[in-house]
Amino acid sequence: MPNTYFQFKQFTIYHDKCAMKVGTDGVLLGAWANVDKAPDILDVGTGTGLIAIMLAQRCGAKIDAVEIDENAFNQAGENISACPWHQRIRLIKSSFQDYSAKCDKAYDLVVSNPPYFRNQFRPPERSRAMARHDDALSLKDLLFYACLILKPEGIISIVLPVDMLDKYRCWLLQNKLHIRRMLYVMPFPGRPVKRILAEAGRERKAVEEEHLAIESGKRHHYTQQYIELTRAFYLAF
Repeated sequence: MPNTYFQFKQFTIYHDKCAMKVGTDGVLLGAWANVDKAPDILDVGTGTGLIAIMLAQRCGAKIDAVEIDENAFNQAGENISACPWHQRIRLIKSSFQDYSAKCDKAYDLVVSNPPYFRNQFRPPERSRAMARHDDALSLKDLLFYACLILKPEGIISIVLPVDMLDKYRCWLLQNKLHIRRMLYVMPFPGRPVKRILAEAGRERKAVEEEHLAIESGKRHHYTQQYIELTRAFYLAF
């Protein structure tokens, strides 16, 4: 029977009631997103609350976390309430579209590990389908609505599959946003890139690009770069 929780160094994430479990994508984004000069942060589609909690560990920001799925919302509430930084994290049950339309504040950083398995086989469970597919919130819509509540100097940091990069660039331009930082993630050195972590903002800057291999070539033998990025969180490091 799979574990109902994932233990980190300073907090625990229960994920037995959530469609999407704790995974590498979320951990990478929570560790990589730039929280410098970001007193107000929004986590879109928080799921278990993992990324919001990781960012709270890394900085002193006030963090809002939006989640539409009831089961995920309830579990995120339990995880956030039990973490050391719960007073700085506000959980909101809403679609991102509705929240951005009614929101009366602007954010320095918007983060999201969005659903991106577009036009693939739909899982039968509604909550799992919502978590993994972009029917409820497409990446294009995510960028549009994020711009409505982003401060002029604010940034957006997301995870996306490599085959969506060209479309992502087009949607950024439609919203007058520009990529500023990218992390290309591969399972092993020399293997094809599987995921991209991308940071974008309104100001055009020279793009900082890095590559990260998670494992050195053997299962559970992690690269030093991955260890350094996630050391503050994983018990094994």
